[in-house]
Amino acid sequence: MSKLIIFGLIVIYIGGVWKFWTGFSRTNFTPSLPNRIGLALLWPALFVANGSYRRNFRKALKG
Repeated sequence: MSKLIIFGLIVIYIGGVWKFWTGFSRTNFTPSLPNRIGLALLWPALFVANGSYRRNFRKALKG
């Protein structure tokens, strides 16, 4: 059962990275590769801790 939960969390994480990466152009962030990589990989922590990032993450997911 715990392996299924871990697998589900990994799928959600990778899905979030992919959706943010592909929708990055719809955000207000500076369009640089290091910025894009960092913001995509750290999305769970930034989503929880930062309201501005949450708004931009939702913009990236739309479309």
